[in-house]
Amino acid sequence: MLRRFDRLALIGVVLLAACQPTTPEPEPEPDVPVVERPETLDFQPVLWTDLSGWDEEDLAPALQAFRRSCQRLDRRADADALNPRAEWAGRVEDWRGACAAAAMTREGSDAARASLEAVFTPVRLLAREAETGETRETGLMTGYYEPFVEVRRARQPGFTQPLRRRPDDLVTVDLGRFDDSLSGRRIVGEVRNGQLVEYKDRTTIETSNAGEVFAWGRPIDVFFLQIQGSGRLVFADGHEERAAFAAHNGLPYRSIGRELINRGELEAHAASKQGIEAWLNENGPDATAELFGVNPRYVFFQSENLDDPTLGPRGSAGVPLTPMASIAVDTGVMAHGVPVWLSADLPELEGWHGLVVSQDSGGAINGPLRGDFFWGWGETAERRAGTTRAQAGWVVLLPHTVVARLFADTEPA
Repeated sequence: MLRRFDRLALIGVVLLAACQPTTPEPEPEPDVPVVERPETLDFQPVLWTDLSGWDEEDLAPALQAFRRSCQRLDRRADADALNPRAEWAGRVEDWRGACAAAAMTREGSDAARASLEAVFTPVRLLAREAETGETRETGLMTGYYEPFVEVRRARQPGFTQPLRRRPDDLVTVDLGRFDDSLSGRRIVGEVRNGQLVEYKDRTTIETSNAGEVFAWGRPIDVFFLQIQGSGRLVFADGHEERAAFAAHNGLPYRSIGRELINRGELEAHAASKQGIEAWLNENGPDATAELFGVNPRYVFFQSENLDDPTLGPRGSAGVPLTPMASIAVDTGVMAHGVPVWLSADLPELEGWHGLVVSQDSGGAINGPLRGDFFWGWGETAERRAGTTRAQAGWVVLLPHTVVARLFADTEPA
């Protein structure tokens, strides 16, 4: 934690670095505009030396992930907000320099570290409680992974649950096209009698056969595939494809683990993926189907060739995810493409810290300092993802111009 004097001095340095003209000007630079901060977040500038492990960790995977996010900015205008719902993260033009530096950085963690330190300022995120105004330094971090799922081309004994493509009658509406204040917000439904209404729930989809079926899996496997959002399908002949997220039905997600806890079927400590799966196997198909129906959200997929098995699925930001270097965030609070230095006690990795990039979102990921850690694929990733539930500290790396606007109303020492 910085002393007050140190914090003010640091802010002064950031402001001067961000505002310093590259050539002499006869008149002083205009005041840096103040950016409106979200009610649920507070910001605290810190020093690189405050980031425990920064000098030792391998930053190369996160740098590569950041480069992929930068590629998505090439087609956007400079004046665009990185995320209109999280204006504190700045505009696209603020990130051009950081992206250019990342593209030119030599391979290796030391080069990545020097490049990041040159273009970014570390800023600690604090979650602010709406009612009390008090802040906290950590938030809940869960985990997810890309499962391998055995499937068949046709329905067979045991393989009775379909994987469905997006139905033609499912409509997604970008509300920002109608009202700029709603930019980034979407609703899902279907048109009935000329009106947009809620789409079918899970049970209705299953009975009405909405969406073309392209593979069949075991019911438990398909349900957890929908929770993860994507997976690698393994057919009987060994052929592999990716089931990539295509859409969901727009209805709220309800946790079957929480439902089992509320029913007294599982203790809270046992409601992991492994514990839930054990309960399902023990109680049989009828209990399984009834429990699945508690969650009205339904996920549709599209099949893709697995051209490069070293790349993860595309996140909602549109870029492939990187194991242990990508996270899902709430885009009502955070922007995609932002590097984050995380500190948390993760499964089998007590005291872990490392650099990740916000590149995905999820229906259960809501609020400030709330993240979902992408572990990758395979047995280790599955084991760790199923037991990830940790309090994580967040330090975002922001371009100097963004930091200058965040703290423009703070008097330097």
